[in-house]
Amino acid sequence: MNGKSTTVPIAKRLKGKVAIITGGAGGFGEITAKLFVQHGAKVIIADVQDDKGVSLCNEIMATNNNHGENDEEIISYVHCNISDETDMKNLVDLAISKHGKLDIMFNNAGIPGDINPTIVGASSDNFKKVFNINVYGGFLGAKYAARVMIPNKSGVILFTASVATLVAGESPHAYTMSKHAIIGLMKNLCVEMGQYGIRVNAISPCAVSTPLLSNALGMDKEGVDGLICESAVLKGVAPEALDVANAALFLASDEAKFVSGLNLALDGGYSVTNPSFSMAVKKLFA
Repeated sequence: MNGKSTTVPIAKRLKGKVAIITGGAGGFGEITAKLFVQHGAKVIIADVQDDKGVSLCNEIMATNNNHGENDEEIISYVHCNISDETDMKNLVDLAISKHGKLDIMFNNAGIPGDINPTIVGASSDNFKKVFNINVYGGFLGAKYAARVMIPNKSGVILFTASVATLVAGESPHAYTMSKHAIIGLMKNLCVEMGQYGIRVNAISPCAVSTPLLSNALGMDKEGVDGLICESAVLKGVAPEALDVANAALFLASDEAKFVSGLNLALDGGYSVTNPSFSMAVKKLFA
């Protein structure tokens, strides 16, 4: 050993790939954008949070070791309402005009809607808003991505779903139904797009202390993490946005070249069990 520290270069698992990430200015999308760029992808962030989107691009450009590449080619931000068809068409068109192709469409944007678990208390306006963003937005992302991926017979379409697709009774009705709809869309697309060599998958995280969830619960990150760890099946570790980003990286990379139609649960085994009976027994003998 010569006493000098050496840095092992990261394997560029997405080298040469072009990706769109909706909802990319914060939460899962923000961390995924950083990770995708780190692994060699050119990323377009689509969101309605303009200040956060621009700031994130500047942060990534400042920290990215681009080896002479144009920073603006590595990461860019586009204001995009995912439930507006014109915005979504223009988003994909921009990827083609800017980079000449689209390899990865990550339909990540979504909202929880009102945190009201009762059907009586649910509002019709909230239901329509949640479906418009979570489902229709994902449909539009897949539609326009497919138009450019099918001729190339190559590509990956990803969705952010939820553990609410695997367990019931813990999330608002509109949110839960919207995430089930996403899984139905993903499975149908898996069959159709598979004929063109295009893979389609979904990621279903459990509760993660992102700003979205913290704001919805009215709690800070520490409080949300404590709540998640208390209810977790897998103890000793708290889920984080990076776990979702790592799953997206795997599913978007060639390492997952034969993975399609998968609803990947990131829940530490939470959806495997129902502790209601054992909890009732403990309460009875407490």
